[in-house]
Amino acid sequence: MPGVIKERLFTPGPTPLLMEAQARAMVANVHHRTEAFRQIMRETLDLLKYYFNTQNDVLILASSGSGAMEGSVSNLVSPGERVLVGTAGKFGERWLGLAEVYGIEAAKVEAPYGHPLNIGEIKDRLEKDGPFRAVYVQATETSTAVSHDVKALGEIVKNYPETCLVVDAITGLGTTELSPDEWGLDIVIGGSQKAVMIAPGLAFVSVSEKAWKMISSAKLPRYYFDFAKERKNQAKGETSYTPATTLIITLHSALQYIKRIGRENLIANAALLAEATREAAKALGLKLFAVSSPANAATAVCAPEGMDSGAIVKEMRNRFGAVIANGQGSMKGKIFRLAHLGYYDVPELFAAVAALEVALLKLGQKIELGSGVRAAQEVYLRQSS
Repeated sequence: MPGVIKERLFTPGPTPLLMEAQARAMVANVHHRTEAFRQIMRETLDLLKYYFNTQNDVLILASSGSGAMEGSVSNLVSPGERVLVGTAGKFGERWLGLAEVYGIEAAKVEAPYGHPLNIGEIKDRLEKDGPFRAVYVQATETSTAVSHDVKALGEIVKNYPETCLVVDAITGLGTTELSPDEWGLDIVIGGSQKAVMIAPGLAFVSVSEKAWKMISSAKLPRYYFDFAKERKNQAKGETSYTPATTLIITLHSALQYIKRIGRENLIANAALLAEATREAAKALGLKLFAVSSPANAATAVCAPEGMDSGAIVKEMRNRFGAVIANGQGSMKGKIFRLAHLGYYDVPELFAAVAALEVALLKLGQKIELGSGVRAAQEVYLRQSS
């Protein structure tokens, strides 16, 4: 094999970085208690509203997305209250783990891995088993590459004035059309190392007026992830504690880029990459893991019968420097995942599919070289103007 291999990320996070944003990091030597930084912070918060497609407050936290998930429990719920969790994968199960840590009773509506949540079942649980302080779900369950119908769920939860809908959209933002204000998504969570195209370390959370009212009476303990404290400080262009200044400056640049190209075009790019990947996989005789409602953020593909998906992940990385993701938990060795978010375009997808074809061939799988690439190209040609 050639001695020069350029590593490329095709993972759901971290994702390929926007170089013009990374360049800003080289000169991001700004103190956080200065007017210069406050101006950047205010502009960044306004740009986040555009990215989230909301008029609600959006907060920035120095953490991964899981920090915002934890804050969405500790800020919203009081001891003795109950929550309802929709779970269909490893990240849905994280909501259950967070509730357990805080001693909160969590009822659950569960779908098998590879399937979307049954919204009708959640509606029934709300009607028959409530009250629930909050409903916790994912927009995209990245571990299985399935999308949940949060629009339909929002229409249901709107009818419960004492129940908030909390959506982990960490990989959903920038890959899926979301309208938090119109749909009634009370808390929406995002993260920096996803479609926003910068390094890990920041979480974002939008909060509706309904949620703020409920937060004001919630009694679970919180200190660092105190949304009300952050709202007060960030309205002034500051944060309660030392912020990740360099990351915020790169975020400011990345969000300017997203506004320049258009949020809708960022989403359309992910949708195109996802459809092209699904068609390529099928052309190669591979089965998709998401049997319905596949996500735009990533595609989960079943390994050929008798083959460990880890062998495909290893072959792709060692031979081509293409980093794809294995399955998680019980799915490890059974599926591999190619993501469609970050600074990532169609020519890179064509190359990834071509590399996958060679990797499968080298692993003994009988495939026709070029068949997957051709299928991906045909999707592109159908959708391009």
